[in-house]
Amino acid sequence: MSRYIISCGGTGGHLSPGISLAEGLNARGHETRLLISQKKVDTRLSEKYPQLKFQRMPGTGFSFQPLKLLRCAISQTQALLFCLRLLRESRPDALVGFGGFTSAPLVAAGWLTGIPVALHESNRVPGMAIRTLGRLAHRVYLPPGIKVAGIRPSATRHVGLPVRREIVRHPQVAARAALGMDSNQRLLVILGGSQGASSLNDWARQNLPAFAAEGIQVYCVTGMGKGADGIVELKTRDGAPIRSVFMSFCDQMAELMSAADLVISRAGAGTLAELIRCETPAILVPYPQAADDHQRANAAFFERQGGGIIISQTQLGQLHAEVLDMIFNDWLLRKFRGNLQRMDRANSLEVMLADLEDIAGTPRTSARMGDPRPA
Repeated sequence: MSRYIISCGGTGGHLSPGISLAEGLNARGHETRLLISQKKVDTRLSEKYPQLKFQRMPGTGFSFQPLKLLRCAISQTQALLFCLRLLRESRPDALVGFGGFTSAPLVAAGWLTGIPVALHESNRVPGMAIRTLGRLAHRVYLPPGIKVAGIRPSATRHVGLPVRREIVRHPQVAARAALGMDSNQRLLVILGGSQGASSLNDWARQNLPAFAAEGIQVYCVTGMGKGADGIVELKTRDGAPIRSVFMSFCDQMAELMSAADLVISRAGAGTLAELIRCETPAILVPYPQAADDHQRANAAFFERQGGGIIISQTQLGQLHAEVLDMIFNDWLLRKFRGNLQRMDRANSLEVMLADLEDIAGTPRTSARMGDPRPA
């Protein structure tokens, strides 16, 4: 048995693959501990997995604003000291970071103590943590076709994002029954990522009567703190009742994506991996302020592979027409689903599990020097 510490907090896109990896390692008889942030989204999602060990750590994200930058520097120093104490007490065999501000102090602590470190980047544009700390890592997992300057080719493995084991496609009728949605009406699902998207929430409420008239029910996940939960009862053009749902958080993502005919979503890597696994066509609206515009790069790859289309946030006025063109086009939806099924052939989790077991056996002196063993 080996011991692993996994830093994966800050957003659902970081935490979800960390949970997937921990489940896989535990199933192989290893021990894991997941480091998460102080954010509510981490607390809410982690509550669903009482069988896993979570530990909250200090730290805030980077910012160029002077006061926030000072706060970041202080909190990251506290996080480094926290991680050094944790490594001394728990004596793990390997560390894994999924990017974001929770990974930096763990990577630094691992490098200082000579414990092998692996980093995973799920976005098509690697984030700051991967770019700056990747050269300290024993292994860096990158999306297929992506390279990072300064990271040795021998340390790089190309894999996708590991998806939680409960994220599988369900029969649509059963999925809709689990959510309380009508199986005889089209279903449009709107997702703003773990942080929510106010612009998509507003768009959903503005267009709700028009969708109801067409017989389209809507399920909108607004994000915590971005709108009250509730059910809206309307009628179709023929007078039939139709209900739509607004929820701040959904922990039934497999059912939700399986129930949908079409999803409108931001383009975080975690959401895209789950759309692929559930074979759900999507219209992607990349978050324009995402760091390094990585969501646009993610969305472009998804579109090229045939999983859906992209609409810029500046083109939301065209979104209603695009939805109507797609959601009633059964041939097009089947084509998208076939492409998504093809995209899901690689088993990223199994590749990572086998590789991490090898890394956990690396002598600490070679790990400190960044000299990975051949895989």
